[in-house]
Amino acid sequence: DVPFALPTAVAGVALTALFAEKGWLGAPLAALGLKVAFTPGGIFVAMIFIGIPFVVRTVQPVLQDLDPEIEEAAGSLGASRLQTIVRVILPSLAPALLTGLALAFARAVGEYGSVIFIAGNLPNVSEIAPLLIVIRLSEFRYADATAIAVVMLVVS
Repeated sequence: DVPFALPTAVAGVALTALFAEKGWLGAPLAALGLKVAFTPGGIFVAMIFIGIPFVVRTVQPVLQDLDPEIEEAAGSLGASRLQTIVRVILPSLAPALLTGLALAFARAVGEYGSVIFIAGNLPNVSEIAPLLIVIRLSEFRYADATAIAVVMLVVS
């Protein structure tokens, strides 16, 4: 639930510090040749961070209500653990999982605070739509800002 309570700008600064080339997570990744901060990968990390609570909050109650006897019955009928997961558990989770993913995606489309710092806003590399709207508005290009906003609305 931390991403729900944490101000988005704080999340962005924290993620940038963690994934910078000298950060706790960024340094080991840099040693492997992977750069996260100031890349589209950083945007993806921020989106995952702010989206995970939506998925967890929709899937958790379904998992808690799932009767363990159903899994036991599948096992007693000869199903392997993988078969039980694929044929018994996942079909029960699918609606909640899809709902959580849809909510996370809709939230991620308009995310600004946590993404702006880790993205770095490099032209044609890691620009994000909400910042493009702010830029267009500061340039008094209201039609352009509205067009971007409408596309975001349709996507979300």
